[in-house]
Amino acid sequence: MDRREFVTAGAAGTAALMLSSGCANARPVAAVSSSSPRGVEKGLKGDFLDLTSPRGNRDAIARIMGDVDLQSTKFGWYSGIVQGVRPGEGVRDLFGFTGFSCAKLLPSLEGKDPGFRKVLREVGYYTDLQTGEIMDTWFNPYLEEEVPVVHIANDPFNFELTDYVPLPPSYGGLNDAAPPKIPLQLDWSRKGNVLNMAQRINLFYPAALQPSSWPRESGSPFNQVTEMFMYQIDWSEMQNQENTTVKTNGTWSRITPWLPWMLMGPTDGHINYSCFMGSGDTLNLADPVAVEYARVNHPKFLEAPEVWEDPSLSSLEWFAREQKAAPLPADGQIPFAPRLDPKLPF
Repeated sequence: MDRREFVTAGAAGTAALMLSSGCANARPVAAVSSSSPRGVEKGLKGDFLDLTSPRGNRDAIARIMGDVDLQSTKFGWYSGIVQGVRPGEGVRDLFGFTGFSCAKLLPSLEGKDPGFRKVLREVGYYTDLQTGEIMDTWFNPYLEEEVPVVHIANDPFNFELTDYVPLPPSYGGLNDAAPPKIPLQLDWSRKGNVLNMAQRINLFYPAALQPSSWPRESGSPFNQVTEMFMYQIDWSEMQNQENTTVKTNGTWSRITPWLPWMLMGPTDGHINYSCFMGSGDTLNLADPVAVEYARVNHPKFLEAPEVWEDPSLSSLEWFAREQKAAPLPADGQIPFAPRLDPKLPF
């Protein structure tokens, strides 16, 4: 086993699987954090599903991510805040974030590992912290500049659910990692009737937004992103074989470079999302402000896809395909916010 295979093999099946029951940009990758030993602890073998086996993990996550009757839509929702983190100053609450996803399961293709193919659309909208309204523009306090807001509208993001950790997406050819075939074992723990599942997903791959072409939108030739999920599910619901889907609640956090529409360029720092999330068989739990905004501006996102389409891209790749680079000022200099502490080197 060479070094690359060793790093990939160390990736836990739990974190390599992008399981967003509706969280923007949750993605599988080649190298991720290891699964906790709790994933095979005593007490995870139920009358219906054995969560210490790959098949039990597949069937459980299929019910979390979708509906195994293959006819119904699974809806996910998320709502929270987005923070700015810079060296030499306190963390700032910048704006809110709210959205939802619509997903369906399709049968696996003939000749493929038995399982399901999940097809998904998702939207995420940035909101004013004071009013809760979805923003068209935002005043960037770091640069003291009003900037247009670019919301998230990913269509599609699809992936396969089998007894094995799925291959990571290529993001349009940007991520060429090919991990070995790893039996699926998620990071479960159980406290009475509460079933918990944790994920940590660490991404590092070449950015579609290269600073040479996007000097105001991007400060690095690589995307460095971490996403963290905490799911809670009713154990008895999961072990009821009549349930073709299960409701979930939990949290989603994401650490990512400055959002490209913020126009932070080479400014030191990053963004942190902190959200509640959940899923069910209706959009009633999603933020009604987000649902109504989508009804007017992104109506097709109110329904799940019916077929598998490629490519599956994150919001960063969609930005590169759909937006234009912001012009530089007349002096040709890239605006950025210097560190506040003059003793810290740039």
